[in-house]
Amino acid sequence: MARVRTGVRALGAVLAAVLGASLAGCSSTGGKRAEERAEQAAAQGRAAVSTPRWTIGMVTHSGDGDTFWDIVQSGAKQAAAKDNIKFLYAHSDEGQQQAQLVDSYIDKKVDGLIVTLAKPDAMKAVVAKATKAGIPVITVNSGSAESKKFGALTHIGQDETIAGEAVGEELGKRGRKKALCVLHEQGNVGHEQRCAGAKETFDGEMRNLYVDGTNMPDVQASIEAKLQSDKDIDAVVTLGAPFADAAVKAKEQAGSKAEIDTFDLNAQVATALQADTLGFAVDQQPYLQGYQAVDLLWLHKYNADVLGGGRPVLTGPEIITKKDAAELEAYTKRGTR
Repeated sequence: MARVRTGVRALGAVLAAVLGASLAGCSSTGGKRAEERAEQAAAQGRAAVSTPRWTIGMVTHSGDGDTFWDIVQSGAKQAAAKDNIKFLYAHSDEGQQQAQLVDSYIDKKVDGLIVTLAKPDAMKAVVAKATKAGIPVITVNSGSAESKKFGALTHIGQDETIAGEAVGEELGKRGRKKALCVLHEQGNVGHEQRCAGAKETFDGEMRNLYVDGTNMPDVQASIEAKLQSDKDIDAVVTLGAPFADAAVKAKEQAGSKAEIDTFDLNAQVATALQADTLGFAVDQQPYLQGYQAVDLLWLHKYNADVLGGGRPVLTGPEIITKKDAAELEAYTKRGTR
C-alpha cells in the first residue's frame, strides 16, 4: 500500500514542478506568487494557465448510472478547469457505440482524447484513426495491455491482473476457502482479468458468476440463489461498488455468513466498511485517473511531456479496510475518492 501512495505523491510532485516552472518568473519571489495565484485559481475553478483553450474528449465504457464514472469525471473536470480545457464526455457500455462516440470527437477535431479499452477489439481501429489524425490519446482504467500497441501515449489506472492477485492474497489472509467472483459486464476484459488474477493467488476455490449489471434486482437474485445452493461459499467479491450493496442484501436473504468484498470505493462502501458490512475494498483512485489524464494531455500539448516510459502509470490497487475507511470517508462524500 505504501508503495502505491508513494508513487502517487511522486507523480503529483512531478506535475506540480512542471506546472510551477511554466508559471514562475525569474525571481524566487515571482515564482512563489505565480504558484500561489495558480493554486487560488484552481480552487475557484478558474484556469491557472494562459495556454489556449484546447478541447479534450473522454469516452468511456460506462453504463447508465454507474457512479464510479462520476468520480472519474470529477477529477477530469477539476484538471480541465485548472488547465483552461474545454472538457467533453460521452459513454456507452456497447463497444461499437463507444467507438462511434470516439469517431464523432475525431470529426470535431478535438485536441486530445481519453478512452477506455474494456472491449479493445471494438476500439482498435478508431484509436488508430485518432492517432493518424494527429490527436494524442491516453487510455484510462481499462486496457493497460493494449494501450501501447494501439498507439496511446500512456495508460493511467490499475493493472487488473495485479489487482485481482491482491484480492486473492487478501482472501487467503482472511482464511476464506470458497469464493464467488461476480462479473456484471460480459465481454469486459478487465473484469475477466480481475477474477483470473484472484483465482491465481487464492489458495481456496473461486468460481465466476455472470450477472446482468443493468438489472440490480437480477444481480441480487443471482447472488442469493448461489449462496442458498452452496452454503460453503464464505466470500463474495463484486467488481464495482454499486454491486456490493446488492451482494449484502443477497447474503441477508440467503441467511449466509459469507464475507462481502468489493472493487472500488465510494461513500456507501466507506460506511459499510466501518459497519463491518463489507470486509475490504480495492481502491484504484478513479478521481486520479480522470485528473491525471487531462493534465497529462495538457502537458503533452504544452510541453511534449509523456509519463510512464512506455509502461502504465498505476493508480492502484490499494486494499482498503475498516481502519482506512474513517480517514477516507470525507473524501468519498465530496466525490474525490
